[in-house]
Amino acid sequence: MTEQRTTVAISGGGPAGVMLGLLLARQGVEVTVLEKHADFLRDFRGDTVHPMTLDILDELGLIDEFDALVRGRMEAVDFATTDGVLVHQDLASVAPRGARFTDIALAPQWDLLDLLVRKAAEFPSFTLVMEAQTLGVVREARGVRGLRYRKDGREHVLRAVVTVAADGRHSVLREDIGTGLVVLGSPIDVLWFRIDREADEPTELRGVIGRGGAAVAINRSDYWQVAFLVPKGTDEEIRTAGLPAFRDRVRGVAAWMGDRLEQVRTWDDVKLLSVWVERLRQWSAPGIVAIGDAAHTMSPLGGVGVNLAIGDAVAAANLLGPDLLRAQQDPRRFEKLLNPAILDRVQQRRQLTTMVTQRIQVLGQNRVNAITRTPEGASLMPPKVALAVMRGPVARLLPRVFVYGIRSERIAG
Repeated sequence: MTEQRTTVAISGGGPAGVMLGLLLARQGVEVTVLEKHADFLRDFRGDTVHPMTLDILDELGLIDEFDALVRGRMEAVDFATTDGVLVHQDLASVAPRGARFTDIALAPQWDLLDLLVRKAAEFPSFTLVMEAQTLGVVREARGVRGLRYRKDGREHVLRAVVTVAADGRHSVLREDIGTGLVVLGSPIDVLWFRIDREADEPTELRGVIGRGGAAVAINRSDYWQVAFLVPKGTDEEIRTAGLPAFRDRVRGVAAWMGDRLEQVRTWDDVKLLSVWVERLRQWSAPGIVAIGDAAHTMSPLGGVGVNLAIGDAVAAANLLGPDLLRAQQDPRRFEKLLNPAILDRVQQRRQLTTMVTQRIQVLGQNRVNAITRTPEGASLMPPKVALAVMRGPVARLLPRVFVYGIRSERIAG
């Protein structure tokens, strides 16, 4: 077993972990990010980059490079059923005063992560270790003092002043924080598959709600990554009914997919994402703090997960960076424990944004689920009064929460 040392050990090379590593290294903090995979290529990662994140990329001087990665842009939020449009809202019309960016960029998350890693590699205090599987924490009597991980078949110890759980919705480190979860649940699951995309098709997200499900298609240049939302717990029932019935079900909601659904040839082409909305009661314990999906698992509704994760990273870097720099100068830093109140600042800063966003997601999921269960012969459109509310206050509120954020983060200094 080998042992290394760093000031900050981050488990997870997703948006939260990589962005935090970049921002801390930019301040001169020694940071090591552990990513269990050999690359960032994952089909089921969010591709929507909202104005709140575009502002951060601009502050880092990366906006021009990022623009080269963009596959499409959304200038409006649209919610529709197979019976008609529920909401259409131009994003620029509800933008905060002075907003520089007023659209949602669509870019593969793996390209965004590669861009952030290239920027982070400019700083000598940044280290990224790929194919490093986190096994657990290094714990001493007073708290967490680093991570244990496996790489190349060998176990390693990475001692750290602070450990960060940024390892996503299936975090192996949540139990080491040990504060339990607030579970809001979810009435939906997502079945993922891909179909070919024609060059002359729209570049923006394509989404519609119908009986039996809701379909959202994400532009991946030469193919659509399709998320088909179904009532929670119905995956086995759908598979038992057979693949032709599933194709017909999707086609009944998204007729434009047509014969391309025949490209879904076996159930191996359809992956289940079980959706849960939950968060840690406390995001930190002595020596360790959680950010991103490890702290608060989001629904895919609104595509806000990546942007909240990056907001967490920016807040954490702003709040913890100066204290970590001071700790780094102390020769006895691995014998001492950083004041736990310092780590608590991250939750104090980010909790309200998380709680409000999750609550709106749950309400939205419930509404989508109700529409998909509409009986034959009944309209999928709500009554006129409810529709007026959706097209008025709701249409203005949702973009402000999901697109521009409740509390924007900016890079300090």
